[in-house]
Amino acid sequence: MTDYSRYECITVEKADKLAILTLNRPDSLNAVNPQLHNELERIWLDVADDPEVNAILLTGAGRAFCAGGDVKGMASRSDGHSGQAKRFRLNPAGGKRLIQNLLEVEQPIIGAINGDAVGLGATIALFCDVIVASEKARFGDPHARVGIVAGDGGAVIWPLLIGPARAKEFLMRGHLVSGSEAARMGLVNYAVPAEEVMPKARALAQELADGPTWAIRWSKLSVNKWLKDQVNLILDASLAYEMITMTTEDHKEATRAFVEKRKPQFQGR
Repeated sequence: MTDYSRYECITVEKADKLAILTLNRPDSLNAVNPQLHNELERIWLDVADDPEVNAILLTGAGRAFCAGGDVKGMASRSDGHSGQAKRFRLNPAGGKRLIQNLLEVEQPIIGAINGDAVGLGATIALFCDVIVASEKARFGDPHARVGIVAGDGGAVIWPLLIGPARAKEFLMRGHLVSGSEAARMGLVNYAVPAEEVMPKARALAQELADGPTWAIRWSKLSVNKWLKDQVNLILDASLAYEMITMTTEDHKEATRAFVEKRKPQFQGR
């Protein structure tokens, strides 16, 4: 029996061949700090190897799915105040490991996107196999608005789902789109009222958990071969660009402006 007790920021519930993974930092809108990032890298290895799990439902605690990176933490490490966070920032291997491990999971992953999915939160949501979103949830990748490249998977998954032109606009402008609009443009499979997200997602996950195991798993893995090709083509470069932009004055200015609640003044440095 797989032991999930070491996870502090993700809760795991299992029943009827279904595992429900919940990002559990609701006070910070499930923003990804180093601890949660580390757990997101490793949870997929454990759940993929769990013989009691035939399908996975992924959601967030509280009113958001995941607010992405912790911008206040970015401001602290930009000013050199956090050695641990700085080491985390400068190591792109974790970002690559998260996406690769996620794509290696054979069991179908159903995303129950209960609220906003932003930045890395959007990337994780959009890499799920089937996505059920609240109509009022917002999706977006605003890396550029804090002066950094969308290196952690956004540059991979957005163009695949909505095409290069629209993807580039979203990634360059950092605008958010509602769950309803996300469904219309093909970012997500379903957009439903907030109270219907978990019932709909759970019904889909249970159907897949009870279905023909190997036909479902290997159909998923066949499509994921295509996704993996795109990851291999793009992810190393986008992560490298992200690491470089984290050293720029524009990024430092963006994070300071966020903390100070003002409009940033970018200088192209």
